Order: sequence, then C-alpha cells, then structure tokens
Amino acid sequence: MKRTILAATAALALAASAPCAHAQSFINVLTGGTSGVYYPLGVAIGKIYGDKIPNVKTQVQATKASVENLILLQQGRGELAFTLGDSLKAAWEGDEEAGFKTKLDKLRTIGAIYPNYIQIVATAESGIKTLADLKGKSLSVGAPKSGTELNSRAILSAAGMTYKDLGKVEYLPFAESVDLMKNRQLSATLQSAGLGVASLKDLSSSSPITVVAVPKETVDKIGPPFISTIIPANTYSGQDKDVPTAAVVNYLVTNSTVSDDLAYQMTKLIYESLPELANAHAAGKEIKLETAATGSPVPLHPGAIRFYKEKGLIK
Repeated sequence: MKRTILAATAALALAASAPCAHAQSFINVLTGGTSGVYYPLGVAIGKIYGDKIPNVKTQVQATKASVENLILLQQGRGELAFTLGDSLKAAWEGDEEAGFKTKLDKLRTIGAIYPNYIQIVATAESGIKTLADLKGKSLSVGAPKSGTELNSRAILSAAGMTYKDLGKVEYLPFAESVDLMKNRQLSATLQSAGLGVASLKDLSSSSPITVVAVPKETVDKIGPPFISTIIPANTYSGQDKDVPTAAVVNYLVTNSTVSDDLAYQMTKLIYESLPELANAHAAGKEIKLETAATGSPVPLHPGAIRFYKEKGLIK
C-alpha cells in the first residue's frame, strides 16, 4: 500500500512539474472609461475569447485608455489593449511629453480597428460655435495624459491655442465631463471616440448642444496620423448637419511575450466576429478586415501576421 501511495504521489509530482499542453491562459483586455467606446467593445471581445478559445479565462479592465493601456501592456499587466494611433506612435518612440518615459519595446500590433472621431461638443447656451469661441471658456480635455488629452493638445495647437487660452481646463473622463455640462459647470468637452459615444448621446438627449467643427485646414496642420473626416448629421440629437472634424485610427495591441498561437487566435476571432462587435457598439461597424494589417507604427505580432497571410492581406 505504501509503495502504491508513494508511486501515485511521485506520478502527481511529475505531472505537476511537466508543462501542461492545455494549461489555462489568461487574457486581460485593457479598455477605457465605461462610458466610452473601448469598454463595450472590450466586453464583447472578452466574451468572444472566453466562449471560443479553449482553456482561456478573460477579464475586462476599465482604464484611463490609450496611454495607461500601453504602459500596462509593456509591464505585462494585460494581453490586449485598445489605443489611439498617435499614442501608439508616441509609446514606440518613447515620447516623454506624451507620458512615456522610455520606449515601450514590447508592444506588438494585433490590428487596426475603427477611427476615433474628435468630437467637440458645447452646450448651446455657452455660445460656442467655432474653435476660436473656446477661448476664455471651460473645456474638458479628457483624463490626464490619456489619448483624448493628447488629441486635445494637438487640435488646440493647430488652431493657434494652448490650455492657457481657455477659461478653465478640466481633465475628466467622458461621463464626468457630461455631468458637469448638465449641471452648467462646464461649457464644452472634447471626446476622442467612435461615433455615437454613449456620453454624448446622453448629453444631446437631455439638453441642446452644438457640435463644433474642426476645419480641414486645421487638421492638415497636424498631419498624420490625423485625417479630415465628417461627423454625419443626426449622429446626436439636435445635430441636423454634417460637421467636419479630425479622426485618428485606433489599434488593438498586445505584448511580444504573448505566444504566437494565442495571438493568432486573438486576431482571427476579432476579424471573424465583426457582427458581434457591431452589435456591441456602432463603432464596431467601422472595423474592416481589409485595413486591419495597415498603418501601425508598431510591428505586427507574428501570430497576427500568420492570420493576415492566410487571408491574403500580407504576402
């Protein structure tokens, strides 16, 4: 009996020490504030992964978005992150002014997703109708050092302004910005997000707003990765005309330590589950496989490259 117990114990010890072919993987999805676009899309991706990748446990983490996500990813505290293209470029280059003390060299791209639209919305009673009208008024520019805040600096600079030209600067996430506007404590908010962001839908349905244009000539002064685009009429209640603005492409990024097989599955499931992402948020409708492998300032993960080669997007 003793021999049997010892043999069983030894076998268990050997099994425990051997690498498990079916060991459970963990995917932490780094998103943004719960009232933005990253979060609902991240929740959808987390569910897709949990349902369709065997032996995987997923978690979706609300964060301050792009800059924080990339830092957490570099530290190995996430497996998938949403980010704006300009933040990704700054992280790869180690742009200290953008919030990156060193070059984040472990970042690897999964793919391009939808464009973020720069959406500057003012209360109608503030009288703000143009970028120049923001002078002397209060503006929420996004959480400190977030992708939105970096976008705010770029837009204001191209319009010949700095934060010093504003009456007051608030560094707040989307929902908190809208709460202040509803309470007449804030004139305007700049939100870099997919069209139909929940916070602005909420604001426009409760009080009159003005969607402020970012003219093409202003966007051209910034240059890539910003492009000139349109916020279509009726995106928000009371917005009855197309409004010109700027856009920046978003990316899904992972860490170089994520295995090629897992990165392959992560990539494949995103671009083969586009209807589910479109159901999670309207911005999901703008994610296209055709452009997924293009434009990133950071190298694609080998697992993602494998998927894109299968689809004929990379030779």
